Amino acid sequence: MLEELERIKANAELLYDRTAVEAALDTMAADINRQLAAANPLVLCVVNGGIVVAGKLLTRLNMPLNLDSINASRYQNATNGGTIAWLATPVTPLSGRTVLIVDDVLDAGITLAAVHDYCLAQGAAAVYSAVLLDKALPAPKPIAADFVGLRVPDRYLFGYGMDYKGYLRNAAGIYACQPTGA
Repeated sequence: MLEELERIKANAELLYDRTAVEAALDTMAADINRQLAAANPLVLCVVNGGIVVAGKLLTRLNMPLNLDSINASRYQNATNGGTIAWLATPVTPLSGRTVLIVDDVLDAGITLAAVHDYCLAQGAAAVYSAVLLDKALPAPKPIAADFVGLRVPDRYLFGYGMDYKGYLRNAAGIYACQPTGA
């Protein structure tokens, strides 16, 4: 596996370096601070991918908030999405709360839409979403994020929380894997 990871890293294209990603996080946080300043939000981190993004955003948010997590995954360390696996739900009651879902990437939108619907079903008063990346896809998505850091092409990505087979989440930039056969 380590040899495969070295090959993937060596051939990946850097889409956004650390400086560009951190600037996008600054902009996202400023927008969230403006819009949710008086909302007493519950920040709901979608793990595992959203851990890095949530951690980076939290220190930039200046309003009172609570933090919890949800684990709903379509990838589960694979490179193709499947059925959503609900591995953990929040401990904090969502009823009557303003919820800010934080995730790494808005891909097809299936997971984010499911988490959004879950929050509403649990009685959330309002549900917002923040994603570091919004992937450009040819088909419409079932949901749009309220706060977006950067736009990316439809490629398999890693870094800043996104993984390649469970690895490379800690890469300090947004990288696109080379297409199969490249």
